[in-house]
Amino acid sequence: MTQIVVLPHEELCPEGAVIEAAPGTSICEALLANEIEIEHACEMSCACTTCHVIVREGYESLEPPDELEEDMLDKAWGLTPTSRLSCQAMVAETPLVVEIPKYTINMVKEGGGRK
Repeated sequence: MTQIVVLPHEELCPEGAVIEAAPGTSICEALLANEIEIEHACEMSCACTTCHVIVREGYESLEPPDELEEDMLDKAWGLTPTSRLSCQAMVAETPLVVEIPKYTINMVKEGGGRK
């Protein structure tokens, strides 16, 4: 199992969390399995940016994003060089530290997203 440290997020995880995930599990699946209710409006099909996370440590251990994910990330709020869509980033053996951005842009449902 791989350790994922989730930095505090005001609404979703106010105190932060340390969770475990099996290699090959997406970061999104790991968060949801541990009751961290990250948005995933497109049901993890790489069609929105609601599950955007910033990988603060361990980014190099993830497979690089494919072209579709990169195109979607260009639309994400608060994009950084280590941003990933958590539904597409598969956990490897290296521990990760992830941050869930304060805001998200929900392109699937009208009217916004997490604030």
